[in-house]
Amino acid sequence: MHLLTEEEGKLALQAARAYMEAAVTHTEAKQFDFPEIFSENRGVFVTLTQAGELRGCIGFPYPTYPLSEAIREAAGASATQDPRFYPVREEELSAVRVEVTVLTLPEVLDCPAEDRPKHIEIGRHGLIASLGSRSGLLLPQVAEEYHWNAEEFLSQTCVKAGLYHKSWKEDDDCIIKTFEGQIFTE
Repeated sequence: MHLLTEEEGKLALQAARAYMEAAVTHTEAKQFDFPEIFSENRGVFVTLTQAGELRGCIGFPYPTYPLSEAIREAAGASATQDPRFYPVREEELSAVRVEVTVLTLPEVLDCPAEDRPKHIEIGRHGLIASLGSRSGLLLPQVAEEYHWNAEEFLSQTCVKAGLYHKSWKEDDDCIIKTFEGQIFTE
């Protein structure tokens, strides 16, 4: 999987901001002339913050859509559909900061449960915990922001999935996947 260049990352941020603003103001976003890499299917998350606090975060963990389309959908949804927050209002737009995280394909962490923490690198890996129909994801930067170690990161990902916090080591059916993210921030 090819990484985005710094210039492509800046374009991803510009597009995410334009799509977020269009969703909030109910207008058409400007058209972008995307390089070829934006036509590749990629997982992506768009995170919005305001005064350093989370304001919205929506995305696609798997490469379901071309990157340009995934950014458009995630940016609009982060601003208007994150159920944890009221929709972003037009007067807030200038205070909202945008972050785009382009993901690698999630891979199952295939090792004994007690060894899982040894295979997680804080700041590099994001996690997906799933059990039955429940699933939760935390981006790589979250563990760094909260100063978690690998065990805390695993536990918090389980909690995000609505699972018991020790499911990652006590339930053999709990699947843990890791992925990496290329992070671009305004």
